[in-house]
Amino acid sequence: MLDLCTLNDLFLRAASKGDTTVVLTQAADHSWHPISSAQLYARVRAFAKALESWGIKKGDRVALISENRWEWAVTDFAALAIGAVGVPLFPTLTAEQTTYMLNDSGARIAVVSTKDQYEKLASIHEKTPGIERVIVMDAGEFPGAESFSRLLADADKDLARDAAFDAKLAEAKPEDLATIVYTSGTTGEPKGVMLTHNNIAQNINYTVEFIDFNPSDSCISFLPLSHITARILDYEMYANGCVLAYVSRLDRLPPAMQTVKPTILVAVPRVFERIRHSAETKSLASPVKAKIFAWAIGQGTKHREAVLAGKTPASPLWKLANKLVFSKIKEAFGGRVRLYIAGGAPLGLDNANWFAAANIRILEGYGLTETSPVIGLNHPTYNRVGSIGKALTNIVVRFADDGELEVKGPSVFQGYWNKPEATKEVFTEDGFFKTGDIGHCDDDGFIFITDRKKELIKLSAGKFIAPSFVEGKLKASNLVGNVALLGDKRKFVSALISPNFANLALAAKQQGTELPSDRKAVLESPAVQSLYKAVIADVNSTLAPFEKIKKYRVVVDEWTPESGELTPSMKLKRRVINDKYKDVINDIYSVDAE
Repeated sequence: MLDLCTLNDLFLRAASKGDTTVVLTQAADHSWHPISSAQLYARVRAFAKALESWGIKKGDRVALISENRWEWAVTDFAALAIGAVGVPLFPTLTAEQTTYMLNDSGARIAVVSTKDQYEKLASIHEKTPGIERVIVMDAGEFPGAESFSRLLADADKDLARDAAFDAKLAEAKPEDLATIVYTSGTTGEPKGVMLTHNNIAQNINYTVEFIDFNPSDSCISFLPLSHITARILDYEMYANGCVLAYVSRLDRLPPAMQTVKPTILVAVPRVFERIRHSAETKSLASPVKAKIFAWAIGQGTKHREAVLAGKTPASPLWKLANKLVFSKIKEAFGGRVRLYIAGGAPLGLDNANWFAAANIRILEGYGLTETSPVIGLNHPTYNRVGSIGKALTNIVVRFADDGELEVKGPSVFQGYWNKPEATKEVFTEDGFFKTGDIGHCDDDGFIFITDRKKELIKLSAGKFIAPSFVEGKLKASNLVGNVALLGDKRKFVSALISPNFANLALAAKQQGTELPSDRKAVLESPAVQSLYKAVIADVNSTLAPFEKIKKYRVVVDEWTPESGELTPSMKLKRRVINDKYKDVINDIYSVDAE
């Protein structure tokens, strides 16, 4: 187990390996270039000195608005080095949302990645008087802003250790505030979660009891670093001497997988769903491929339990299926991944079982921003599909009378920034944090999460339904891009489906149907309506009578964080969806289904 007390301890571990490569960064021409441990140290020191020269001191907030790139880590470590507090903001936030968070946090400095982010800040300059200085990572001329590259121009010329800088790093205390992380705001106004050095350090220390990372491992950093899960993963990589490759855009992930060939993959369920859908879609290229694919998954299903136990099935037929099909699916991840981990949202039993049948065991974990974030994680040796594993050994868990998970431990946050009343509301009288998630624990200590307490659907007849459970089943279809279950205070369950138009066209073509170019006309096509009717019927066959979807609508929009229906971590913004499609929803429930 690691013995980190502060994040500066972590940085020193990462920065004490001399010429060893710790980071891979991608240039504009997509070529990869290494950054050594000594270079990381020198660049962090240089930026820390720049922050100090501008009067930034302990406790001051430094906003960071950027995609995943090496400059993100340098900015983060530099702010921590001088005792400042990092405030990471999603680059996909609107100008209005960014204004609120900059003002609420009281940030003095804003470090941004691109021209677009610079222009967004320039547009709200008058509304954010607390921002004293803006630094831009990209090259170019940006009036009134500092150039990140110029500030670090000479950093690599002096790779020697600096006793004064090391002493500064040692000044950090475990109880010092390290970061303010704003929640996605799926259910209301975003709240700034205050996490100390100790909160995060203890979470890292105890997570490695479950997962054995080592210097031979490599990982691609692509999940948004403004989300605590991605940030902790990167910290884990730095702390354990692994190589971290930064990918700034999701569309660059597939080629990066093939070049970097990571050994560790941590992703949200949506990434795994896309790989599954891609594999299933490719299998439809010909009747022969479709039959081979279906046969292979069938063979894999027979030996799924062995894969989940970390064993290689001995069956000759399974080995043939692995060679013909499963190995090709693994190639989509680069072909070298030894640990697949899912978090950020429920993976779903259907997806977990499908991947296990394809010889890919996904270990599911769970946590919240307020818990730094990991609460539970499946172990490579002892795991249970459908669960989020056992709780970390330094976390105490219990369930309230209504099934809500409550936790206590050193990684639980200090409170919400500037919101004492909101902080008080989420803690019990005896100091347990109320997670807002409903679940249970089995006799072996494995925790199962059912759904968010606030998102449970209560039908007018009094029956409760966990929407994510049903939504997960629907999203197993490669025709479904996303879905929102409806029915709270109604007589029956319905669904809004956001389609995957690319897969829809391929499926229709397999049936000998050419779809029109107009998306609305596509959805009105009898062939398409038949496809979705079959998807609903298939899922309904697995549900209890009160859970069955009686009505549904396939909307013309593909939901994305940019279009506003999803958070940057790919979770549904149910309130936004309900408002955007209120006329459609009213039409669904205008006449009750028989």
